[in-house]
Amino acid sequence: MEAAHKLKTYEDLLAIPEDVHAELHAGEIVTQPGSLSDHSRVQRSMSHFIGGPFDDDTDGPDGWWIFTEMDVRFTRHDVTRPDLVGWRRSRLPSPGNLRPIDVVPDWICEVLSPSNARHDRVFKARLYAQHGVPFYWLIDPAERLLEAYVLKDSQWLLAGTWDDTEVARVPPFEAVELALEAVLPAAAHLTFPPCCTRRSATPGSAPACTSSSVPAPARRSASWRPAP
Repeated sequence: MEAAHKLKTYEDLLAIPEDVHAELHAGEIVTQPGSLSDHSRVQRSMSHFIGGPFDDDTDGPDGWWIFTEMDVRFTRHDVTRPDLVGWRRSRLPSPGNLRPIDVVPDWICEVLSPSNARHDRVFKARLYAQHGVPFYWLIDPAERLLEAYVLKDSQWLLAGTWDDTEVARVPPFEAVELALEAVLPAAAHLTFPPCCTRRSATPGSAPACTSSSVPAPARRSASWRPAP
């Protein structure tokens, strides 16, 4: 009789070199190649523009811990390392040197790349919804789009989709305006139709552009229920 498959745990992840991006998805170790330059630039910019006012700046709307690539354990067999992740300090008073962190985050942001887009949109979206992560952002550097989702009744509701021509107040960080042009990497090889102009956006608003060149995520349904 074939031996039962043993599900991996965090202890198995610790045996993997630290410079390898490895996660646990339903007991299976999933590794990813190193980040592309656009991915790293978005991650660094988001850490600055969100982490600055909400974590570093004591004169700003603080009350958060904002980290990059922190191990988060949702179950014994599910551990992810989000590109950016945040906790309200009222729920995580002192992270210290905890590894992994077992407290469910208040906000997660994943930066899409060819190697991880499927996991971020399917497996992780389902996992985060099941465990009650209230806010989930997806950033697509190639299309220069930010999609923001809010969890309601175990469904991901689209709060808004913004491109790099816009300035937005995006939940849960509505206290500051986020200029997407500064966050998303420039791509001179792509052009926008005339209708795409810089304007202020509010949560729930649609991108200004409605032409056929708008990427498909901008037309996503406003309700997204992760598959059971």
